[in-house]
Amino acid sequence: MQTEEYLLDGMKIIQDSEQYRFTSDAVLLARFLKAKRGERVADFCAGSGVVGLHFYGENTGVEHVTLFEMQPALSAMSAKSVALNGLEHVFTVENVRLQEIPARYTEAFSLILCNPPYERGGFSAAAENEAPCRRELTLTLEELCAAAARCLKFGGRFALVHRADRLAEVLCTLHAHRLEPKKVQLVAGKAGARPYAVLVAAVKGGRPGVDVLPVLENTRN
Repeated sequence: MQTEEYLLDGMKIIQDSEQYRFTSDAVLLARFLKAKRGERVADFCAGSGVVGLHFYGENTGVEHVTLFEMQPALSAMSAKSVALNGLEHVFTVENVRLQEIPARYTEAFSLILCNPPYERGGFSAAAENEAPCRRELTLTLEELCAAAARCLKFGGRFALVHRADRLAEVLCTLHAHRLEPKKVQLVAGKAGARPYAVLVAAVKGGRPGVDVLPVLENTRN
């Protein structure tokens, strides 16, 4: 296990070379939306906590952040990163499957961020502890949207990053759970390249109408 320099204002994050390591997609998600005053945020599929930590570091007005991660080793690392940055007073770490989030979190959040496993389930050559972070082995898109809908307040926002070629499925699944897509941005590795990912923001109980942003070039991919 090693401590690495974090991406903002000297904050640090703990990562283990033998565990799943975050990618630039997590950083893009953390920068996709801005916090509102008094925001109570959840980071689903938090891994080592990079999305929640980065979002908090870049935004004023965040009241509290809860990191939800099902793998004990990754959850423990996120807790250590929180402590390393002296943020125990504004962060809570929960080692739990999203399908089993306690009832006390029902309609508890105004914003949920998620960098989920978005490869379809099945055989994976990835290491056993990395496969659940990459593939839908323990969490489907349907289950993710159901958990977000349950934990969001009415009018709350849900933002996620997913595969570009599954955009239609993402939008339909969000809509089915009363999470109305409001903002969409495709992500490509360079200008003119075929998009590989998509950022989507939805509002619980929102009215129809989507703002489609210009393609984002992620040269760090």
